[in-house]
Amino acid sequence: MNLDTALSTVDRLVADVVAPAAPEVDRLGAFPAASMAALREAGLFGLISATEVGGAGLGLRAAAQVVERLARACGSTAMVTCMHYSGAAVLEKLGSTAVRRDVAAGRHLSTLAFSEAGSRSHFWAPLSTARRSGDQVVLDARKSWVTSASRATAYVWSSRPASAEGFSSIWLVPADAQGLAVQGAFDGLGLRGNDSSPMSAEGVSIPAANLLGEDGKGFDVMMGVVLPTFATLNAACSVGLMEASVTGAAGWCGRVRHEHLGTSLADLPTIRAYLARMKLRADATRLLWMDTIDALEAGRADAMLRVLEVKAAAGEAALEVTSTGMRVCGGAAYRREVGVERAFRDAQAASVMAPTTDQLYDFIGKAVCGLPLF
Repeated sequence: MNLDTALSTVDRLVADVVAPAAPEVDRLGAFPAASMAALREAGLFGLISATEVGGAGLGLRAAAQVVERLARACGSTAMVTCMHYSGAAVLEKLGSTAVRRDVAAGRHLSTLAFSEAGSRSHFWAPLSTARRSGDQVVLDARKSWVTSASRATAYVWSSRPASAEGFSSIWLVPADAQGLAVQGAFDGLGLRGNDSSPMSAEGVSIPAANLLGEDGKGFDVMMGVVLPTFATLNAACSVGLMEASVTGAAGWCGRVRHEHLGTSLADLPTIRAYLARMKLRADATRLLWMDTIDALEAGRADAMLRVLEVKAAAGEAALEVTSTGMRVCGGAAYRREVGVERAFRDAQAASVMAPTTDQLYDFIGKAVCGLPLF
């Protein structure tokens, strides 16, 4: 599978499965099971897995474009896929060959389990514990938000180190491990189908061999693998939601008419000006997003700065663009069938997902001032 094939496959699945299912996923707060099954059957779960284990061997650029196209139709499907690729990136780098093959074959839906009730959005500072017991490690934790909590095959899980010095360690925790519990179904404002719930671990025993990387070196994995992947893919969700908002608002304004005047909303200069602002903001953000991918692929000196910038910029832009979409569509925008209010609700999440926009502003400011981030 090459990039063109992957994207044409996604476009077909969006038209046939993802877009038709999206309104009910949102209305019911239901996991996008049909959409994820279609992605799995098409081989897209293994998009970033190496060809040597049966994957497509494509990288972050392909994953980002897949997530962006999904987000135009269904924010929930896009976010579940974003988290799968974020977890899969860790597994591809540090997981066993057997696990990597399972990901490549579509037998493994991954996700991250980093955010915790005690440290809130400071995902790099877990309070959950890991203690060695022979050839096992015993985990105890209160995770605050885990996407695909009740649907994932296993979790890329953070804890304090089991015995080494350092911020954290990363583990692969099977979903069927005894002592894991999902703390209720998600019933949120937006991204209603992403199955994001708190989880607890009470005396969860896993093989010590499930350590991903080195004990105490989880922070390096978070900064070197997870943050670039997650920030870029989260931005892809925001870019896709903006595209949906621009397209939806422009389409509505072109269809709706003032019958007594014989004109459409799009005939009004003020409406066209708002649509122009939406398009400019969306396109400018898309350019930053693509430049971030370029920077990461080229190993540019500014790559990490771009990673910090892109999630913040895309999240803030999506808030502005989708809010303007609601404004230009008027009272009709509050009806679900118009389609713009779902993008508006889904766009709210990015700014509060760790690292939050406010945290990223602080990090960017430190980087600009030449100060250490942590």
